[in-house]
Amino acid sequence: MSDDRLKVAVLGGGSFGTALASIAADNGARVHQWMRDATLANEINRDHRNRHYLPDYAINPAVTATTDMREVLAGAELVLVAIPSQAFRSVVRQARPWLSSEQILVSTTKGIQAEAFKLMSEILEEETGFPHIGVISGPNLASEVADKQLTATVIASDDPLTRTRVQSLLGCDYFRVYASNDRFGVELGGALKNIYAIAAGMAAALGMGENTRSMLMTRALAEMSRFAVHLGANPMTFLGLSGVGDLIVTCSSKLSRNYRVGYALGEGRTLEEAVEALGQVAEGVNTVHLVHDKATEEGVYMPLAEGLYQVLFNQVPARDMAKLLMQGEQSSDVEFTLSREDVKAARRLED
Repeated sequence: MSDDRLKVAVLGGGSFGTALASIAADNGARVHQWMRDATLANEINRDHRNRHYLPDYAINPAVTATTDMREVLAGAELVLVAIPSQAFRSVVRQARPWLSSEQILVSTTKGIQAEAFKLMSEILEEETGFPHIGVISGPNLASEVADKQLTATVIASDDPLTRTRVQSLLGCDYFRVYASNDRFGVELGGALKNIYAIAAGMAAALGMGENTRSMLMTRALAEMSRFAVHLGANPMTFLGLSGVGDLIVTCSSKLSRNYRVGYALGEGRTLEEAVEALGQVAEGVNTVHLVHDKATEEGVYMPLAEGLYQVLFNQVPARDMAKLLMQGEQSSDVEFTLSREDVKAARRLED
């Protein structure tokens, strides 16, 4: 008998890739998951558990894991690329011989590559030249997705087929998939919020209160949207799931890897100690460095990112940096209604 179910390929053996693989299988797709670790692949096939990343989560038994890239990609209609940013391009290059232009390629990685400040979907475009490319982003803590708690995400693409097909393959009664055509803004929001999750973790460890947390998140939203709009994103995107939605969850939850790194820094640990204790990739650490350099190059005002850069890479104590930030410029609240330049002009007139 022929199996006419749609095939989904997942590249990556981490927590979010595993959760999405199981969702697709729950929805009736044939799902093959690629990973480098043969021991982990055998464990998933035998026990239907990913004990390294999601030890308490029962994976749909229909998910087949393997280290054979060709087997995973053959005949797949949707390819989800869930690879950390540092290895993203090399894995896409490894996959390229078995990819075809009819396939839908979607990044789930919230990161930026240092080379020319590239987002992951831009790497997909560069390496394949394919027309059906998108990105998934939003307030999606993998462990909660795995627990089937109510969650929403965004599929962003210029291509209507990519948007509708991902909605049909991944949308279900606990995982809602909303659409956007601002791929750049959605993807950049997902990467930038990791910076501010580190700041929120630091603030919590330093004993700062709810007023501080609220101020931090709203100023972070202003800062990330200022930066993204300067680079060409739509400011309205940041009112959605991939902007304020993702920012809230990563700045509020101890499940967030970036929040946990920030908390450790706030306790006085070094960056190396914080990352080692986490035991997983925290994309925000790399993003702080990249965004700091890009903002400096472009002349974009980003005091929170600058402060975090000083703490992470110049050994400035977190508490000292928090005090310095409170002595910074008092400018406009929402820059898209009242610009920083207008506030400065009014201040000059008063002086």
